[in-house]
Amino acid sequence: MAQEATANEQKKFKVPRIPGDIMIYPMIVGLLLNTFCPQVFEIGGFFTAACRGGSNTIVAAILLFVGAGISFKSTPGAIKTGIVVLIPKLVVAAALGLGVAYFFNDYLLGLSSVSIIGGITFCNMALYTGIMGEFGDESEQGAVGILFFTAGPAVTMIILGVSGLANIPVGTIIGSILPLVIGMVLGNLFPFIKNLLVPGANPAIAVIGFQLGASMSLSSFITGGISGILLGLITLFIVGPITFAFERLCGGNGKAAVACSTIAGTAMTTPVALAEVAPRYAELAPTAYAQIATAVIITAIMAPILTGWVDKKFCHGKEDLSLAGVEAIEEAVATDIDGE
Repeated sequence: MAQEATANEQKKFKVPRIPGDIMIYPMIVGLLLNTFCPQVFEIGGFFTAACRGGSNTIVAAILLFVGAGISFKSTPGAIKTGIVVLIPKLVVAAALGLGVAYFFNDYLLGLSSVSIIGGITFCNMALYTGIMGEFGDESEQGAVGILFFTAGPAVTMIILGVSGLANIPVGTIIGSILPLVIGMVLGNLFPFIKNLLVPGANPAIAVIGFQLGASMSLSSFITGGISGILLGLITLFIVGPITFAFERLCGGNGKAAVACSTIAGTAMTTPVALAEVAPRYAELAPTAYAQIATAVIITAIMAPILTGWVDKKFCHGKEDLSLAGVEAIEEAVATDIDGE
């Protein structure tokens, strides 16, 4: 009987876990429905409201939940490491994105300023935490607290707003950060509120993923996938080495720089939020978040491998990931909660 039960369990189909799957799988469902039977979204009631309603409310909820998981406690070493890897990442992302906008009419090999800035600036915090749990020291692990400040669309809005490419009011930018700050305050002052809010990130991310998919067609997703691979490679092999060199110059070993050369699944919310406040980006949004979705997978697969290579090459680290490290990274990749 036990053998039969084991055999039956082995025969059961299991959905494979991929980086950002909490958002990507619902997005694919919405995408397929909108491609082959879009009329289902016009059925009315709560279902139509959930599919076609405004996404900014859900984005705000995600930021609130993420903020609740951010701790005020951080060592000076963690702050230094976080700043050292964050500055070049933001500067290079801004330079690439604005360069494409000003010199290539916001279109270069399928990529726009929205996908470049909105994707590259938003590090996959969960994956970073998993990688640094295996390869990093306390300061490198704690640096995630600084990287959290790139969460949400505010950074992209600030860069595009200051550059003059988008007319975004200061109040809108502040309002984009406010849910994150409120979540931080509540989570640090009231542990029970933190315990209530943090688990809400996953369901909210799944809902926003479905909404994004429901506004896409299969053709736009395929187009985004090709250029999305390019976006992932740029993040890993252009932004990554520059950030690595800067960290080395500042006295670091470079592992944190490589580990943060990723794009978070929740970065897909940025094009949608930006289109809400700057209508000129509405046409770019569907392709941009499809590109970011593809880049999430590319960077999440490669970042742990590259960090392990840097650890072995420059830090005389372990040749292979330990079992505990592999499990930590797999759990972080599967979860993809920027805030945990």
